[in-house]
Amino acid sequence: MSIVIIGTGLGGYNTAKELRKHDAETPLTLITADSGRSYSKPMLSTGFRKEQTPADLVQGEPEAMAEQLDARVITGTRVEAVDREASVVRLEGGETVPYDRLVLAMGADTFTPPVDGDAAGDIFQVNDLDQYERFRSAAADVRRILIMGGGLIGCEFANDLREAGYQVDMVFPEPLPLPRLLPERPAKALHEALTELGATLHTGVTVEAVNRAGGGYAATLSDGRALEADVVLAAIGLKPRTALAEAAGLTVGQGIRVDSTLATSDPAIFALGDCAEVEGCVLPYVAPLTNAARALGQTLAGEVTQVNYPVMPVTVKTSCCQVVAWPPTAGADGEWQFDGDGRDLRGEFRDAEGHLLGFALTGKRIKERMPLTKEMPGLLG
Repeated sequence: MSIVIIGTGLGGYNTAKELRKHDAETPLTLITADSGRSYSKPMLSTGFRKEQTPADLVQGEPEAMAEQLDARVITGTRVEAVDREASVVRLEGGETVPYDRLVLAMGADTFTPPVDGDAAGDIFQVNDLDQYERFRSAAADVRRILIMGGGLIGCEFANDLREAGYQVDMVFPEPLPLPRLLPERPAKALHEALTELGATLHTGVTVEAVNRAGGGYAATLSDGRALEADVVLAAIGLKPRTALAEAAGLTVGQGIRVDSTLATSDPAIFALGDCAEVEGCVLPYVAPLTNAARALGQTLAGEVTQVNYPVMPVTVKTSCCQVVAWPPTAGADGEWQFDGDGRDLRGEFRDAEGHLLGFALTGKRIKERMPLTKEMPGLLG
C-alpha cells in the first residue's frame, strides 16, 4: 500500500498531516513542481505591511516536511501523466512513482490577462510562495504598483501595498470592488475605505496593453487613458487545474469532480482544494480545504469519511474596512436588508419567508458573524 499526493500547498501538506494522525506507517510521497516549502497562502497578501520577507512566511522547508511526515518529498518536478491502468504517476525525466491511492491537490492557475504590448510578459501573478518571492524582489526598490483586478486578492494586495507606502492604482471592469462577494452598499463602503487609504481605483475599465516606458511601464486602459507603473500585478481570478485529471480520463466539470468522500470517478484517486469540484461546489478558500483535508486523511487511513461543509463565511483581509461575507447563490430569490451606516454595515439577504440566504458584514459589524453563520443551513454533510 502506498499513497502519492500531487501538490504541496495547503491541500497537499494538510492532507498528509491528517493522514499521519491516523496512519504513521503507509509509505507516502508528495510531488510538486515548485520549491515544496510549507507556508500559509493567505499570508501572501499581508506580508508587505508586516515587513515579512518570503523567508519569514516559510513554516517548513521540504526536507523538514519530509522528516515530519515520514515521507518522500519530490520538488521542482512536474507530473507529466497519471497512468491509471498501471497505477503509476509519470514524472518529467522518465521516473515513475507507483500508487495505491492518489491525491490530486494541485490548486488552480491564475487567469492570464488578455493584454497586448511589448511588456505583457512582465506582468506578475501571485498564486504561490515562489511567485510571491519574485514579486517581492521586483517591488523592492520601486514605488508605483498597478493592480489588475478588484476581487479578493486584488483588494487585499491594494490594502497591503498602500499600508507599506506604495502608490497603488487598481483597474477593474466592475463598478465596485468584490463584485462576487458584496452587494452595492458594503462594496461602496470598501471602495471609499480603499480610496481614503490612498489607493486610486479605476473602475469600469480594463488594461488593454502594457508597454515598457523608460525604467517602468505604461499601461493603456480601455478608455484610452494611460497609467505609469514600476510593477504590474494581475489578480483577475483562478481556474482549477484539471488538465492532468482530464488527460487521465477522470470526470471534470468546473473542477475535478469528486463525491462527498472526495473520490473522483476513479475510486483510487481523490482530489481536494482549488482544483476540486466537491458535489458541485468549487470553493477556493481555506476553511473548506481544511475540512476536506481532515476528512480525506481519515479516508486514506481506512476510515471512509464524508466531508462536512458548514457555512464558511469568507474573510477579506482589508484592514481599512474589514469584510466578512457569504453571498447568496446565483439567482436566489430574495432581497438585501441593511443595518448600520458608514463602513459598519450588516447586510442580510432573506427570502419572502424570512429565511437567511446570505450576508455581508463590514467594519465593526464583522463581530456579528457567528449568529448569522449558525442561522444558515450547511452546504454539505
